[in-house]
Amino acid sequence: MEVLAQAEWTARRDRHRTRVGELIAPHLDRQAAGQAHPVLDFLFTYYSLRPAQLQRWHPGFGVGLAGGSEYLKFKGYTSFDGGATVNPEFLRHRLRTVGFIAELLAATADRPANLGCFGLHEWAMVHRAEDVRHSVPLRLGSSGTDTVVESMPLRCTHFDAFRFFTPSAEPRNAEQLTRDDQVRTEQPGCLHANMDLYKWCYKLSPLIESGFLVDCFELAMAARELDMRASPYDLADLGYSPIQVETASGRAEYVREQAALATRAAVLRSGLLDRCRSLL
Repeated sequence: MEVLAQAEWTARRDRHRTRVGELIAPHLDRQAAGQAHPVLDFLFTYYSLRPAQLQRWHPGFGVGLAGGSEYLKFKGYTSFDGGATVNPEFLRHRLRTVGFIAELLAATADRPANLGCFGLHEWAMVHRAEDVRHSVPLRLGSSGTDTVVESMPLRCTHFDAFRFFTPSAEPRNAEQLTRDDQVRTEQPGCLHANMDLYKWCYKLSPLIESGFLVDCFELAMAARELDMRASPYDLADLGYSPIQVETASGRAEYVREQAALATRAAVLRSGLLDRCRSLL
């Protein structure tokens, strides 16, 4: 076990808190004021990690914190010689989850990126629906949105996006996805599969060091912004310029942005897979 002196790990902890604080300060301000945000709230509603948990620094498995008895109140820790470290028993209890995540990441990384979905999952979630998912207007209106969905193929490969399709849009997808098929169908070009690297990280907390978790959170922020810029919603008043995927130029722009995010995600996916294999 690597043991960090108290001065060293408290400095790392403080740098982490500052980094996260800068990222989430606007969200906390809106939350305090009771203001919803249709783009960024998703990172704290769909994803279940609370801001306070994201701000909490963890060194990862195999690292001891000298004088770190304050960590003994957190789940997964045990004491050693006046310090604290992640308990090997906690890892043993989490091995099944680690194994599933490793399997999913490896299978996803082994496939070529599919960049032909054009972000239409958000459109399919409001196809012929009486109510929209967010309290902002549709850029093309309901009829125009339905026309786009009906004029283009749906090629979603991510079950957790597909499961929110409306009943009328669901049979239009190229494949009827199920949870059991997740390992078989996820692919590295998918915006949501790349966003979910953040989820897999925090599900392994405190086994994964917090700096890597925040790297994945930053990717999720960028992916969510692209996701909603390509969505059918009119977000201009919030400062988001639309990517008009109903046009050829808009689809080309989306693919460029999607490919750039996939490149970023590939590095993080590889890093998380390495960490999972090390834990196993």
